[in-house]
Amino acid sequence: MKLIIISGRSGSGKTTCLHVLEDLGYYCVDNMPASLLAALAERIAEENNNELNKVAVSIDARNLSGDLSKFREIYDRLDDSALDRQIIFLDAETDTLLKRFSETRRKHPLSNSDLGLLEAIKLEKELLLPIANLASLAIDTSSLTLHDLRDIVRDRVANHEPNILALQFQSFGFKHGIPIDADMVFDLRCLPNPYWVNTLRGLTGLNQEVIDYLNDQPEVDKMFNDIKNFLENWIPSFERNNRSYITIALGCTGGQHRSVFLSEKLRKHFSPTISNIQIRHRELSNF
Repeated sequence: MKLIIISGRSGSGKTTCLHVLEDLGYYCVDNMPASLLAALAERIAEENNNELNKVAVSIDARNLSGDLSKFREIYDRLDDSALDRQIIFLDAETDTLLKRFSETRRKHPLSNSDLGLLEAIKLEKELLLPIANLASLAIDTSSLTLHDLRDIVRDRVANHEPNILALQFQSFGFKHGIPIDADMVFDLRCLPNPYWVNTLRGLTGLNQEVIDYLNDQPEVDKMFNDIKNFLENWIPSFERNNRSYITIALGCTGGQHRSVFLSEKLRKHFSPTISNIQIRHRELSNF
């Protein structure tokens, strides 16, 4: 039996996420009062209740503020070995959320005559912090299209097997900002940069010419081994602490060469031992 709680700031994609799960056979409830989660969990746990075998609920800042502040206590009541529960928290950069509300001309659920849009977005972040702190998976939708978000939900959430760690390597460029959904961030900007080689500048870390160049750099090999050893030492500890998802972000200046190369190399290294590994090259979507 599975219960997925979807939360996040308004405009981050919660409705899209819920629709994807509904299409995949989940019984979905939008804007669920947090205080009713325990009753829902009991209903799910009833024997032979196949209709509620997979449930997804959305919880947002429209909940009573008292329920949100006590969310950890509410969530702890759901601790049942027969129930696979997880929280997925969606968010985006504040500027992105402002742009989305401006483009759609929607009213923010917390805004009123005394509270403007920017203030409402900031207040919402504070109200949802107790849920965000408990999230199994955080998804930054700032640079995602609707199709990208649907794919991520299907690949990382809907297809995730209980008690199996889902590992994602994500390359990015520091000049475009650090991913807010990363659990670990490694800075690769100290490594030799193929951008300064004219014949490699227009290529990416997926091209063989760039791969050959970086494979010949001793510093790159040392960085790879240091990150590999760190992950090999500590991933088992995360698994023992019931972590379902880990997102490892590797960044270089533009997110085109070094971060892409090392993300791919780490994915290939861990694939034989970790069954659920995904990779995302954030900046290559617009390359």
